[in-house]
Amino acid sequence: MGVLSGNPKDEPLHYGEIFAIWQASTTAKGCVSSYNALKFHTGDKDLRAIVEDVIRQAQLEISELDEILIANGIAPAPKPSERPEANLEEIPVGARFADQEIAPMVAADLSAGLVAASTVMGMSIREDVGALFGKYHTTKAALGVQILRLSKEKGWLIPPPLQIKRPEAVGAGV
Repeated sequence: MGVLSGNPKDEPLHYGEIFAIWQASTTAKGCVSSYNALKFHTGDKDLRAIVEDVIRQAQLEISELDEILIANGIAPAPKPSERPEANLEEIPVGARFADQEIAPMVAADLSAGLVAASTVMGMSIREDVGALFGKYHTTKAALGVQILRLSKEKGWLIPPPLQIKRPEAVGAGV
C-alpha cells in the first residue's frame, strides 16, 4: 500500500491543501468578526437571520478546519476578539450600514466563497478535504439563493442592464 491509499485522514496533506485549509479558516474567522458587526447594523429581521446563518456556517467551518490543521501539526490563525453588542438605534445614521448595502456584501462574499471552495475541491487529493469543501460549497450556494431571493423581494437588487428586446439581426447570415 502506498502513502496515498487507505483512510484519507491518515494520508498526508500536500502544501496546497494545508494553505487552502489555513486560509479558509482565517477567512471564516474574519467573516465571524465582520458579520457580527454587520448584524448590529441590520434592521430587517429576514436579512439578520441570513447574516446569523452565515455566522453559524463560518463558525462550523472554523471548528472543522482548525481540527484538521491541529491534527496535522499546523497552528491555526488566532480568532479575533469578540465584538461587543450594539443596538441599531445607537449607531449614528452616517456610520450605519443600510440593509440594501449589507445584502450585496453578503452575496459577494458567498460568491467568492463558492469560487474558493471549488478551487480547493479541484486541487485536493485527499477525498475528505475535497468532500468537506464540497459541503461548504453546497451550503454557500443555498445561502446565496436565500440572499438573492430576499434582495429581489425587498427591492434591494440592482441588476446590470437587461436586454429586454433584442435587435433584429441584419442580413449577415446570422
